[in-house]
Amino acid sequence: MPPAIVVMGVAGCGKSAVGIALAAALGAVFIEGDRLHPPENVARMASGEPLTDQLREGWLDAIGERIAASVGEGQGVVAACSALKRGYRERLRGFCPDIVFLYLEIDPATARQRVASRKDHFMPASLVDSQFAILEPPGSDERALTIDATRPVADAVADAMRLLANS
Repeated sequence: MPPAIVVMGVAGCGKSAVGIALAAALGAVFIEGDRLHPPENVARMASGEPLTDQLREGWLDAIGERIAASVGEGQGVVAACSALKRGYRERLRGFCPDIVFLYLEIDPATARQRVASRKDHFMPASLVDSQFAILEPPGSDERALTIDATRPVADAVADAMRLLANS
């Protein structure tokens, strides 16, 4: 298994749920990327304002530093991070070149419905479309695996475990 896995995708795809379950299955540390956003970013998103590339830089660095620290301590790590653009993934790879990205692929309608039904989360459903607008799914030249995120979490984790074992 790779030392670091980043579960990525748009809001509502199940990054946290799949990431927590995958980390448990692997005996790895789980990093919740949403918890590493600075308060200003959370406030922007809560008010319906999408983040710019520049606003995401410090957040991506915080996630990358946590991944690198865990790997440096000999721990496997699973992180939940949208990593919507190739540039964001490359930034994270700068901290740990061996990261494998697990892309949770979902359709806009399902993502919007899931985000709208969440309680106690700062991301409004109105921002889902902005995430799809900037989404750059991983290319075939990237170290990434794609999972159908419309399936139950247990199925997505089983698929991930199978794909990771064969990668």
